Amino acid sequence: MSSELFNAINYLEKEKGIDKNILLEALEAALISAYKKNFKSANNVSVKFDEEEGTMQIHARKTVVEEVEDEQEEISLDAAREINLSYEVGDIVEIEVTPRNFGRIAAQAAKQVVTQRVREAERGVIFSEYADREEDVMTGIIQRTDPNFVYVDLGKIEAKLAKSEQISSEEYHVHDRIKVFVTKVENTNKGPQIYISRSHPGLLKRLFEMEVPEIYDGIVEIKSISREAGDRSKISVYASNPDVDPVGSCVGPKGQRVQAVVDELNGEKIDIVEWSEDPVVYVSNALSPSKVIDVLVDEENKATTVIVPDFQLSLAIGKRGQNARLAAKLTGWKIDIKSESVARNEGLLSEEIQEIDEDDFLFD
Repeated sequence: MSSELFNAINYLEKEKGIDKNILLEALEAALISAYKKNFKSANNVSVKFDEEEGTMQIHARKTVVEEVEDEQEEISLDAAREINLSYEVGDIVEIEVTPRNFGRIAAQAAKQVVTQRVREAERGVIFSEYADREEDVMTGIIQRTDPNFVYVDLGKIEAKLAKSEQISSEEYHVHDRIKVFVTKVENTNKGPQIYISRSHPGLLKRLFEMEVPEIYDGIVEIKSISREAGDRSKISVYASNPDVDPVGSCVGPKGQRVQAVVDELNGEKIDIVEWSEDPVVYVSNALSPSKVIDVLVDEENKATTVIVPDFQLSLAIGKRGQNARLAAKLTGWKIDIKSESVARNEGLLSEEIQEIDEDDFLFD
């Protein structure tokens, strides 16, 4: 074992962040295996390194016994005491058995181990670095695309954006910069694997955290998100401080904050509503931009019947039922929407609730 190898190991520890002890442990295992294979030995052996001298020695480990039955594993008490008078039966004696021509074999084993361990350690370093980014947003550069994946360079690793995690209305071009949500980081036999998404609700949440200081600081809390990626999303927010307007904080001056998120998501519409523990208020807010006359609550079945003005029915339901569907997912309540006229015919409208005229909404 030359001093150059120890220098190389120290270099790898300093420059690659690979623990020297891990390399030495792997090297020891490889040298023991090489020794047993090349010299037909079944001895219980160990390796001793001397970094200062730049040398290594193979030592056979033998148990001290009164009468030797297996010369490969045992040594007599008399023979042991010729080495050191303090040995007793049951002690382990280490005897140097380094072959003279072991240097070439050791060098080859060392090269293989170092190469393998460097690869594994680099993977470990990369995994540790990216594991901390799970459920976070990262910016990458698109390297290439195929019918199933968009390949995104995230720095030290390439991630695959699966078809199911893409936004169908988006086009992905090579060399474009793109923000992605890291859903999972795994350390596999092939190295670290990062799973990313553009359609995950977590992307919307993180983008708002980046744009809205009140959310980042915990002054405003995102309570729930429902999303149909690329088309429309709803987000409910809450502030415990009554002096803070959670919706206004997310919208920002002249709508700048929410517009930044919309731009990042290529025009995805975003409704920001205020969360409330009162289901009547919360469901009403969630159906924005539709106006609501009344909400009938069935606590047992966690269901609501929402009454809206006749001229607002289509707006409340939304195109292909999208507005109602997103509101139900956002609140966790089933939502059945009825027009005012139908509700009156069914006797669902309270007497004290006055008929609402369309003119009431013209300047709202």
